[in-house]
Amino acid sequence: MAMCWGKLETRSMHMQEYFARPLALLVVMVCGLAGFAAHAAEETASKADQQCLGCHSNKGLEKKLPNGETLSLHIDEPAFARSAHNVLGCSVCHGDVTIENHPPLKKEIKSVRENSLAMASVCRNCHGNVFERYEAGMHAALLRAGNPAAPFCTNCHNPHAAVAKAAFDLATGTPCSNCHSSIFTAYTGSVHGRARNKGRIEAPVCSTCHGAHDVTAASGGDHLKNTCFGCHAGALSAHQKWLPNAQRHLDTIACAACHTPGAKRKVDLRLYDTAARKGIAEKQGVPQFDLRARAVDNEDKGLSSGELQRLLQQFNPDGSNGKTILRGRLEVDGAVPIHQLADKSRAVSQCETCHRAGSAPFQRVTISISDPSGRPIRYDAHQDVLTSVVSVDSVRGFYVIGGTRIGLLDVLVVLALLAGIGGPIAHLTLSWWFRRPARRIGGRDDS
Repeated sequence: MAMCWGKLETRSMHMQEYFARPLALLVVMVCGLAGFAAHAAEETASKADQQCLGCHSNKGLEKKLPNGETLSLHIDEPAFARSAHNVLGCSVCHGDVTIENHPPLKKEIKSVRENSLAMASVCRNCHGNVFERYEAGMHAALLRAGNPAAPFCTNCHNPHAAVAKAAFDLATGTPCSNCHSSIFTAYTGSVHGRARNKGRIEAPVCSTCHGAHDVTAASGGDHLKNTCFGCHAGALSAHQKWLPNAQRHLDTIACAACHTPGAKRKVDLRLYDTAARKGIAEKQGVPQFDLRARAVDNEDKGLSSGELQRLLQQFNPDGSNGKTILRGRLEVDGAVPIHQLADKSRAVSQCETCHRAGSAPFQRVTISISDPSGRPIRYDAHQDVLTSVVSVDSVRGFYVIGGTRIGLLDVLVVLALLAGIGGPIAHLTLSWWFRRPARRIGGRDDS
């Protein structure tokens, strides 16, 4: 009986599968046709929108503003029909405009940028999560600081031709290259840019390292190193095979400092809060760091070793909980060269590049903290802040054997070494010398 029931159950399952397959195929076909129809419908503007486009699709439609600027009112109809915003329609973003009241008589437009900023607030209604990321980034910080070139939504996304996740164009670097053309040119010639152009989609683009909306300065803190390790997870083990004390090197040398062989390098000494265990950042408002640095820079030619000590004292008032110190890092000097990364076969690997007196990477020094957006704020310092005895406490976090030579320390070390070795030798010599008469006297007494 059990065997018969098992056969019936198996046969029932086969019948279900037999009828389920064409049914699933039918569902797929229906869904596919529906998706195709929806896609086709999306590429045609609605009747209400076509009323708007009846005028706004005309090339050359524009408005003269009181400040002399010209506001373009032209909309590319085919591009809008293909855009992600086609399904919303004109009225969702332009709720203050109706056929009866157009244009709104009370709406005053002072400038093109002011109009774009006002319209960008509409984006928040649908893209609230993107706005949160944007406001945490560098571009928003620049906007809050009043930077007239700080980008916002419509600088990177054409609202009438927006395509989901396709704002960046690899061939031209748009929209990033609109403001950072020289940097994008450097990127295209780098090992990353060449790999991407060959179709290697894993190779990084601008947003891979800096973020798309929460744009971050890669040179701030340990962001760049962590970003590099995100793709090059085996970097530490690979360096340990040939580089002594590899972890220390990777902590104090930016990746690009070795992987852009033709670039100039510098030492950046970052102010670091030992209590909070993080780099010091400028608060929003008055730039205190620059004012403090200029106050101690008597000749306005960069900080000397003594002036740097006085600056540190301002960040270490009596009774403070933690101590502000300097943490050094070897970096590429300049935003453009840092994007000219070369193949690893061309990376700097000769120890004498840094470990010799007067080496080029230590000829320029900057002192830095971060601004509210994470960008470094730098102030020039003299090269002797790395070699002066006054700077011993300042640069204890960045001392390169043979590179940052403090002459007096070398003399003291030699004296200490001689004292350490010479003291016992002198003691043994004197002991041996004074024991000789005692032995002779003892020998006469015995006789």
